[in-house]
Amino acid sequence: MFYYTLDKKLLISKEKYHELISISEHEAEKYKGMIYALNKLSPEYSRRSFSVSHENFLFLKEENLNLLVNPKNSNISVPKWIKIAIDNNRVTSLNTLYPNWRDVLTYIKPTKWRINVVGLGDIGGTLLAGLKLLGVNNIDSLGLYDKEPNLIERYNYELGQILSPDMKEHPIDIISLKKEDIFDCDMLVFCVSVVGKETVDVHLAQFEGNAKIMGYYATLARTNKFKGILAIVSDPVDLLCKKAFIESNKDSDGNKDFYGLAPEQIREYGLGVMHARACYYASKQDATKHYVNEGRAFGPHGEGLVIADSITNYNELLSDALTYSTKTANLKVQSTGYKPYIAPALSSGTLPILATINSKWHYSATFIGGNFMGCKNRLLPSGTELETLDLNEALLSKLNSTYKLLSEFM
Repeated sequence: MFYYTLDKKLLISKEKYHELISISEHEAEKYKGMIYALNKLSPEYSRRSFSVSHENFLFLKEENLNLLVNPKNSNISVPKWIKIAIDNNRVTSLNTLYPNWRDVLTYIKPTKWRINVVGLGDIGGTLLAGLKLLGVNNIDSLGLYDKEPNLIERYNYELGQILSPDMKEHPIDIISLKKEDIFDCDMLVFCVSVVGKETVDVHLAQFEGNAKIMGYYATLARTNKFKGILAIVSDPVDLLCKKAFIESNKDSDGNKDFYGLAPEQIREYGLGVMHARACYYASKQDATKHYVNEGRAFGPHGEGLVIADSITNYNELLSDALTYSTKTANLKVQSTGYKPYIAPALSSGTLPILATINSKWHYSATFIGGNFMGCKNRLLPSGTELETLDLNEALLSKLNSTYKLLSEFM
């Protein structure tokens, strides 16, 4: 193994980097900060950086759904001090085939976040109210933008008038944004949608219109050299994430150069409500009550969703029934004559976003081998850590089918 220093950071690698300053292992072992494990993988199918949770993930040959499988044994020999660093979440995998890979070395996760929200409809407005109520300790400001100026003005008034009775001043600044200020933030939450009515397959129906808007904002993110997180809440979330990644990484001639948004900068927020819906239906019968403690949700917010009733004792029949109930839950709300947006805005938007900035486990989709796949994960200072599990063979087969489905759209 080779050891290097760059920008006062420790880098390790299995192959030699002639342009870097080499040091001895004895010198490297004394380092107490973040360690960066260098890799060379195709940017089209791998992340620029992520948190290494096991030594098997230090120097990957490729990224696929095996990243969700708990490694049984170590297939790589590494010094004990590196294993300790991994256990302490101090190791980041860094892909040097990204032209801007050095940006990862200087990025610092915010302590108080500046969050801008684009799209102040039912979802965006409800999400904002939740962030204003619950984000006091971790949010510095909430920026508002919509194509309708009256909506910006409305939510500036409304959010500015939400105040706990034990507070004398507002701990979160509410800011009305102009278009040129949208990317002046740590996280941009995308809640724009051109389709108003939700149907059983709305997620695909929405894609054509929302993809055009997403393409515009992705290009704008590239132009602004945005370093923060693009959080996508609009449907279909998983496909819009991929659209953002592809479009932001094209040059003016339409060629991919990977100078745009890195995969780890793009996160989907749609799976949280599917887990919440699964919990709701699981609680209705004794046979599935265990889902709350043992189950998991995977995949997209729509077709391809996989609800596993239990990770420890997977039952395919119970899981399939829960998946169906969860996928069609929106129709139950529609049957009352109302649009289902409150639970999605809070369970997929507000609460997982707060968990993200607090480095807590939550449901969202992140980049895995070319697709944005929903699963439990958390954002650490070392990068995104995926939850690894002992997955049943039948369940893993379902997840691979979902992964293949996502691959076919773009």
